[in-house]
Amino acid sequence: QVQLVESGGGLVQAGGSLRLSCAASGSIFRIGVMGWYRQAAGKQRDLVATITSGGNTNYADSVKGRFTVSRDNAKNTVYLQMNSLKPEDTAVYYCNAEVAHITGFSRQYWGQGTQVTVSS
Repeated sequence: QVQLVESGGGLVQAGGSLRLSCAASGSIFRIGVMGWYRQAAGKQRDLVATITSGGNTNYADSVKGRFTVSRDNAKNTVYLQMNSLKPEDTAVYYCNAEVAHITGFSRQYWGQGTQVTVSS
């Protein structure tokens, strides 16, 4: 029983900033990679950024230099700081986490998604 709850989405003007948060709760032994994906209307869900438990990051080319992913392992939370937002960043953003349970069972979990809309 793991839940990922996202927050921080909303409407922002081009050039502005938003910070997304995603907190994992429930029966968790360890969380591996956490990340963010986004899905624009009529398009596939694409990777935005990931971060390992050790802090190694990976970004889509379209957000490099503008977005920063970070995490607080003590809080089981991953963040996405989004700066210099563009209208093409408009999408539903989904949190993802690889969760291992004390039983050894592991799987990926998804948040419910949070809407980010960037106006021109």
